[in-house]
Formats: sequence, structure tokens, C-alpha cells
Amino acid sequence: MSRPVVAIVGRPNVGKSTLFNVLAGDKISIVQDTPGVTRDRIYADVTWLNYNFTIVDTGGIEPESNDIILKSMREQAEIAIATADVIMFITDVRQGLVDSDGKVADMLRRSGKPIVLVVNKVDSFEKYMPDVYEFYNLGLGDPQPISAASMLGIGDMLDQVVQYFGENATTEDSDERPRIAIIGKPNVGKSSIINKLLGEERVIVSDIAGTTRDAIDTSIKRNGTEYVFIDTAGLRRKNKIKEEIERYSIIRTVSAVERCNVAVLVIDASEGITDQDTKIAGIAHERGKGMIIVVNKWDIVEKDDKTMNKFTQEIRQKLSYMPYAQLLFVSAKTGQRLPKLFETIDAVIENHSLRVATGVLNEIMAEAVALNQPPSDKGKRLRLYYITQVAVKPPTFVIFVNDKELMHFSYTRYIENKIREAFGFSGTPLKFIIRERKEK
Repeated sequence: MSRPVVAIVGRPNVGKSTLFNVLAGDKISIVQDTPGVTRDRIYADVTWLNYNFTIVDTGGIEPESNDIILKSMREQAEIAIATADVIMFITDVRQGLVDSDGKVADMLRRSGKPIVLVVNKVDSFEKYMPDVYEFYNLGLGDPQPISAASMLGIGDMLDQVVQYFGENATTEDSDERPRIAIIGKPNVGKSSIINKLLGEERVIVSDIAGTTRDAIDTSIKRNGTEYVFIDTAGLRRKNKIKEEIERYSIIRTVSAVERCNVAVLVIDASEGITDQDTKIAGIAHERGKGMIIVVNKWDIVEKDDKTMNKFTQEIRQKLSYMPYAQLLFVSAKTGQRLPKLFETIDAVIENHSLRVATGVLNEIMAEAVALNQPPSDKGKRLRLYYITQVAVKPPTFVIFVNDKELMHFSYTRYIENKIREAFGFSGTPLKFIIRERKEK
């Protein structure tokens, strides 16, 4: 099931970040009364009624500015619009309808996406409603009056947004083909890897041009199994500003990862692992996806007998939160070790869907507790009563204990390691839910 993506779009300083923070339930975006402060587009997951969706906060659009920062923010907003299923167009009742609003509205109309017109800063409906009616002139339907700062009208606005999601947002995707997202920074060889896989197999089933997500889905059949590769590599911009490129990558990654079973993070061997790689990997980890790290361009690295070991250590250190990730050293140019990618994908998909019997889990936990006594605090010792697996993709376990506060992260990790020792689960994160059950 893929979460719909909702882009929050508008001119600078109309209250997009304030609204984003209200919906995200946290102060994630910088809010400051200066146009152009939100340069970093941020995303967050939101639940409203039965719908789960991802909101994307964009930098403000200045339709005709030549200022390099505002121009690049406009380009980012365009990426967000291309990626979104629904657009929330935010305007400001106090500034009134301005020329730039009309230009942004024209740009949004051309996208062909559903648009919810939101008029912000309506702190008093009685006082400001006559001014809200002015926004009908944009020709985008009924304006939704809200005050993000006072949290007025938010529910009615979200009702408008979710009506555009259709059934797909609450129902499971019936397409059972394994979906693999090729993620990573621009120019690390993501497209080259897919092209090489296609060239070797020579059985392209279909080339489906980008769905609503501005990514290319390529179907490859191998040994009777059809795989869908989601390529996020459609980024060919001349803009070299580092932070701007980073933001393009992040939004593409979020939407691709939402749709995949397994994420393949491609790292450039000539650069080594960068901070941006760790950010991109974190998106897949947070969403519980299977994970493979592919170090590409391995053919151009000068090597001795310690090179691979050194690379491995550096990657494991920077991605210490995902020790489960599978690691491959390949060359898209020469095809070195690329066939192994399919074997690794198959193994990760199998582990991502693996179920373990409750009886076996409890035996492992009992043995773990006997080997390493649970922690205690102020004379009270943690007791673990029972463990059971409640979900797959990713494998999710519930542990019943006498006191949640005593179940430290380190002891949960210890139990996880014992389960991994028994069943491997390589390539997939494991999720643990701790529930309290009072002693009888």
C-alpha cells in the first residue's frame, strides 16, 4: 500500500510551515517572518480519519524571481508538485489576492493534479469571510478558510484533501510483484544499474512511464519472477547548489520508498559514503523497508587486500542504525557482481515476509533471559512474560512485560540480536512493540 503524497505549496510567508507543523504534530519546519526561510523541504506522515498520507512542505514559490535561492526553491516546489497526488495551495487572507497568487494558480492548474485552495490566517470567520470570497477569482473552486496558528478549520480542510485519494489510500495494492526502489544521490549510477540489468536479461516486459510519482517503473523478468524497479534517477538539473540537489533527492526518495518492498541504496565508491547517503537510507529504515546497500563504480577504485574491509567498516559505522542491511560491491559499467543483486533481493523479500511460530519465539526469549538477566531499577526487576509476532513487512513483534519503563532500548536490541542469531532476518528491519501486563 502506497501513501498518497500531499504537497503544501504557495508564495513565501503565507504560513505553509505553520500549517505543516500543526499537521505533523511537531515543530519540524523553521517558522520565521522572512520570505524564503523554509529552504529545506521537509516531509512528515499524517493520519486523518482512515487515511494515512505524507505531507511535503515546500519553499515558497516566487513565479518570476531571478534570486538564485528563490529560483531554486521554485524548482523544488515544481518537483514536489510533480510528485504529489494532491496539492494544497496556501494563500494569505491578510495580504489579500495578489498577482503572484494568480501566477502560482496557473502553474498548479497545468500540473493537472487535484488542488485544494486554502486561505490561511482567518483568525475570525466573522471578520474575514468577506475577504475569503475574493479568492474565488482564482478559479480553483471553494476556498477553505483556516487559521493554522489558531488551529481553526483544519478538519474541514483535511476532509477536502482526503476526498481526492480514492480507494487506493485505504486498500492494499493488489499488485503482488516485488517492487524495488533504486535510491541514492544523483549521478551515483542508479540508471546505469537498471540499464545493465535490462541489457543482460533482454526481457523487458513493459516500460511504464512515470505514474503519478515522477519516477520510471521498469519491469524486468528473471527466472520466471517479474520485478518492478522504481528508478528515482530522473534528475537531470544543471543547478549545482548542494543543498538544492539534496532536497530533490529526498522528495524523490520518499515517494519511491513508499511504493517499494526493498530499497537499494546506491553509493558511489569513488566518493565513499556521505551524510546525504545516510539521510536517504534513513527514509527507508523509518518506513520499515528491506534494505540493500550497493557500492557502485567498484571497478575504478584502487584496491589492495584491505580496501573492501575498510569500505565495509566505514559504511557500517555511518549506518549503525541498520546493521541488518545487505552489502554488495558492484560495477554497473562492467556488470561485475550485478547478477548477485537478484539473489540478494529474493533473500531480503523472503526475510521481510518471514513469520516465526510463537512457541519458538518464546523459547528463544527464555534462553536469552537466562543468559542475560533483565535490568532492574530501585529494586524492581523487568520481567518478560511473552512474545509473539503480529505482522510482516517488516516483521513486527509484541513483547509483554511487567513495566515498560524498565525495558531499555539496549535490552530490546539484545532480544532482537538473539532472534536474528536464530533466524537471520538479513536485509530487513525488525520492529518491537512493548506492552505492559500487570502481574497476577
